[in-house]
Amino acid sequence: MTDYLRPLSFGLSLDPAAGSWPRTRRLALTAERLDLDHLAVQDHPYQPDHLDAWTLISHLSALTERIGFVTDVADLQLRPPVMLAKAAASLSALTDGRVRLGVGGGGIPEAIASMGGPARRGPDMVAYAEESLALLRAGLNGETVRHHSPYHSIGGYQAGPMPPRPVELWLGAQKRRMLALTGRHADGWISPLNIYVTPREVPSRQEIIDEAAAAAGRDPRTVRRVYNVIGAIGERTGAPGLVGDVERWTDTLTEWAVDLGFDTFVLWPVAEPERQAAVFASEVVPAVRERVEAIRSAW
Repeated sequence: MTDYLRPLSFGLSLDPAAGSWPRTRRLALTAERLDLDHLAVQDHPYQPDHLDAWTLISHLSALTERIGFVTDVADLQLRPPVMLAKAAASLSALTDGRVRLGVGGGGIPEAIASMGGPARRGPDMVAYAEESLALLRAGLNGETVRHHSPYHSIGGYQAGPMPPRPVELWLGAQKRRMLALTGRHADGWISPLNIYVTPREVPSRQEIIDEAAAAAGRDPRTVRRVYNVIGAIGERTGAPGLVGDVERWTDTLTEWAVDLGFDTFVLWPVAEPERQAAVFASEVVPAVRERVEAIRSAW
């Protein structure tokens, strides 16, 4: 059992396709009305039908008042870290701190290269990501950023504005080196979808994060654990991921919280997103909160 005893939070992934923009807007407003915590937007700018993630988040933030936003995840090889820190700090200032910055090293090298990116792979990509995290942190903290390496040459940028509250850095990671980097430096781990990192595979990955955090002098309990969950609430033959009624979703997410250590769940509905989001927020979320609280209280 691996429950880090962190408060639970719940979010909804939004489709960035330009053709579905009216539905995406309705979903964002619905999620806020239903008191979900996060709206998550994937970052694949090389997809010709996708809106730019940062532009979409910025626009939606102006239509909402309370709900938080997270890039799930921003591609560090296409978004220079100091500029990304500037954008995140700016949007945080404009939204009273409703920004969490999910980032990743860049998992599709050929697509990155198609947009002029360097398409780093393996240890080179991990080293670049580690350096980028440090630069992001400095930029978000309002420091003077001066750094020269084979990856970055920054000659003394005075970072700002200061966000009204710290912008958490969550790292998307799947393999050992990036998971260890999460433990050493990130505020949270964003797991890929439950069909890519299955529940059976989670404990070994949590262990890597925990060991790296402890070796770096960090308490593993301070690292948020985010699970992207694709599936359908209700009967839907052939749907991928978690499929079943509200009770099955409640049982499963409760188990993933108290046994696997996740504290944040982001729903990726495979169909009928407005209906799925409503059932998730109004029935699944309160049931999971109640069940997890009861289990924790009994310990």
